[in-house]
Amino acid sequence: MAAMTVHLDVVSAEQNIFSGRVETIQVTGSEGDLGIYPGHAPLLTALKPGMVRLVKQHGVEELIYIAGGILEVQPGNVSVLADVATRATDLDEAAALEAKKNAEELIANPSNDFNYAEAASELAQAIAQLRVINKLKKQIG
Repeated sequence: MAAMTVHLDVVSAEQNIFSGRVETIQVTGSEGDLGIYPGHAPLLTALKPGMVRLVKQHGVEELIYIAGGILEVQPGNVSVLADVATRATDLDEAAALEAKKNAEELIANPSNDFNYAEAASELAQAIAQLRVINKLKKQIG
């Protein structure tokens, strides 16, 4: 018997990253981690920077990094509308480490035109990207 699936779309301002049937989706919502399965109650929630982990049919897993966005669950259809979305395999570890270092330096040594919220947001995104990269390494490893 085939596993139950739900249609998932992961879209960013630039492109449609994923569209297809999945068995489960895991995301980081504003209230914590969420697991979405077929038949989930309708839901609309903000997403933090982090990972969308989807399990396609036959247990094939895919990781996508998002820089925040919105999750919408409707009967038979789930949408992740992301500010920025990148497949985990396309993330640049060196660039993420550099962004993390730059944000940490800005926070440690603020200048006159320093914007704490912006620096904290850049730091959170860099840390979330590095988490997704490390998760992907463990999968492949």
